[in-house]
Amino acid sequence: MSPDTRPSTPRFNRKRVISALVLIPLLYVLNRHLPPAAFFVFITVIVLVAQWEFLGLFFEKHHLPRHALVGLPGALLLLLAMQWPATFDFALVLSMILVGLLCYQVGFAPAESRHLATFVMLFGILYVGYTLGHVLWLKKQHDGTMLIFFLMLVTWAGDTGAYYVGRRRGSRPLAPQLSPKKTVEGFAGGMIIAPLFAGLGHVWFLPSVTLIESLILGVLLTVTGLLGDLSESALKRYAGVKDSGALIPGHGGMLDRVDSLLLNAPVFYYYMKFVH
Repeated sequence: MSPDTRPSTPRFNRKRVISALVLIPLLYVLNRHLPPAAFFVFITVIVLVAQWEFLGLFFEKHHLPRHALVGLPGALLLLLAMQWPATFDFALVLSMILVGLLCYQVGFAPAESRHLATFVMLFGILYVGYTLGHVLWLKKQHDGTMLIFFLMLVTWAGDTGAYYVGRRRGSRPLAPQLSPKKTVEGFAGGMIIAPLFAGLGHVWFLPSVTLIESLILGVLLTVTGLLGDLSESALKRYAGVKDSGALIPGHGGMLDRVDSLLLNAPVFYYYMKFVH
């Protein structure tokens, strides 16, 4: 690459730092010091905002509220069943969601794309609500509070490493059809930074996860985090938008912020449940 075509060195993204300085202490307090119900409300707000943004990728803005009347309560019911299974029977909740979707198909879905719209609604409930709901299950595990900190630390370290290394050194596109700005060099940066912070997480606050396991999880969560990121990029490419929203300065929408967690949360939960 010639000097004239080489991308300029990016400046420090102040908006990303300010957002992190607000969100990280909030997550710490909710996860460590407040009752489980407060953490549930926090995760629920994230899911519902991300769900709203997801629906906005497929439906016109002036029709969005009527679709949200089914999509948002469906995700909420799923989260309630994941948080309090003794009170909200999971099978019953799934049946209620199915009935709601059938009513939606008959009375609310656009006539010209009724079946596609119904599948979009169902996919959104599972894609956002069910995947992020695994964070609620993770918190109930032994050392659940520390496991959540570990998951967030490794995911954010991988994202940040990939972002800054890719911006500074990236030249070879990783998935140009889905996300032109993601590069092989950025992915390599994430693969180095995430295991490093995973090892630090083991030393700092999670000795129950061995150092070797921490390094393995750092690599695994970097790969699955990238897949989650690229899957959201594919949805945005279909919708013809750059960001899912503009809620979080420096990051875009809520869905843009949690896209890596959509796969990382289930993968980490099931690893800790069946492998660790």
